[in-house]
Amino acid sequence: MNKAFVKETESDDEDEAPESQLPAGTNNYMTQRGHAQIRTEFEHLVKVERPEIVKVVSWAAGNGDRSENGDYIYGKKRLREIDRRIRFLSKRLETAVVVDPADQENRDQVFFAATVTVCDAEGEEMTYQIVGIDEANALEGRISWISPLARALIKAREGDTVRFDSPGGLRELDIVEVRYE
Repeated sequence: MNKAFVKETESDDEDEAPESQLPAGTNNYMTQRGHAQIRTEFEHLVKVERPEIVKVVSWAAGNGDRSENGDYIYGKKRLREIDRRIRFLSKRLETAVVVDPADQENRDQVFFAATVTVCDAEGEEMTYQIVGIDEANALEGRISWISPLARALIKAREGDTVRFDSPGGLRELDIVEVRYE
């Protein structure tokens, strides 16, 4: 078919950032800290970064030939990236259910936002906080509530032993302490 009859548009779908692994039909739980981080990033993109890029693109567009204008080409690409991230963050903020750990009534049981200290078979203690999927960072001890470890810990109590599948195989951990900070 002749290209003159084919509508070719830039598609955002192929570059779309993959949605986080939030299970269908579940709430987008977040801690207050995680919600504040996402809100801060969203506001920075909308109020600072996007307007700066729009100025650069406007200036570059006024310079004439856009086909070889690096500022224009890069600026348009960066605008698409920023707009895509703004849409993603906006959806996340709209569906957020902010959980305050201080409101937890059953403080002896593990639920969302709990900080849990566990001990493995070798006697090594580790501490994890169960957080939303957008704020998880295993290196800092923050694990997503949908991770296998968090799912094993939820509803357990101090003194319980939990089992879960890890990349290294089946593991057992003893719960040493549960706290809400």
